[in-house]
Amino acid sequence: MTFNWKNTVAAATVAAMTAAPALAQEMTLKLGHLANEDNPWHLASVKFGEELAALTDGRIVVEVFPNESLGKEIDLINGMQLGTVDMTITGESLQNWAPMAALLAVPYAYKSIDHMDEVASGEVGDQIKAQIIEKAQIRPIAHFARGPRNLTSNRAIASPDDLDGLKMRVPNVPLFVDTWQALGANPGPMAFSEVFTSLQNGTIESQENPLALIRSASFFEVQSHVNMTEHVRSWIYLTIAESTWNKLSEEDQAAVLEAAALAQAYERELFDESIAADRAFLEEKGMTFVEVDGAAFQAAAKDAVLMNVNDEIKPIVEGLFSE
Repeated sequence: MTFNWKNTVAAATVAAMTAAPALAQEMTLKLGHLANEDNPWHLASVKFGEELAALTDGRIVVEVFPNESLGKEIDLINGMQLGTVDMTITGESLQNWAPMAALLAVPYAYKSIDHMDEVASGEVGDQIKAQIIEKAQIRPIAHFARGPRNLTSNRAIASPDDLDGLKMRVPNVPLFVDTWQALGANPGPMAFSEVFTSLQNGTIESQENPLALIRSASFFEVQSHVNMTEHVRSWIYLTIAESTWNKLSEEDQAAVLEAAALAQAYERELFDESIAADRAFLEEKGMTFVEVDGAAFQAAAKDAVLMNVNDEIKPIVEGLFSE
């Protein structure tokens, strides 16, 4: 996806510092993440800093570090636990500490983005956040959307019956491999860097990824169809270290949560725009979008998904499948 906004680390810091009449600066929060400057997650992070500066009259400043410039995701999580980093954007990687974080990205668990939001903002979401706080000492304060993963191919695939041994690339994740096997495909792990050439020479026939990655990787040059399987819907958290949170007054904690809510709403606006823009771009490049029988895919995948999730979250996943 392509946006016209350009935000550097310096710009993010300046924006946060000048968003309100400045009193004496009391605290600087370092927020590192993996996305680039054009990504909605980064733009929402900058928005968070601007809003927090405004709400605290410039007493709290947020410095945003995109592109893993402050470290990779696991390094940032470790840094937050050690007190050297204040904030990051992270998701199911937290299951290394809090098993319930695996619920952020379970195939076919969420029927729509509204269903996903309902879970993330509801009782199950509260349970996930509570366990992350307890086990990882990191506090989720907002959630951002991820683009759903869709299957690309050179023919229309509207139901599991259409897969019929389709040779496809999947990430090296047992859950993904087993799920696509259950659906009737012939999946195999492969490094992402090898996918374009393998599609080009026919080693594989398809792959699955969000629209933004289908676009940025130029898969439209070697694939003709986007089958709207939307088989993985997921979210990711904007988080703050519990040690940093505990340094804040109740008033400032309330300001952090208010700024996070505004950033979450802003990210969703950008997310919706990016999904529409990516689809329009891919259609202009000649790709055909295929609506699929989502219920049939979900039913065929259910047993494989349940076999691959841990016992702690299995009852919740069963409940999500039955909703």
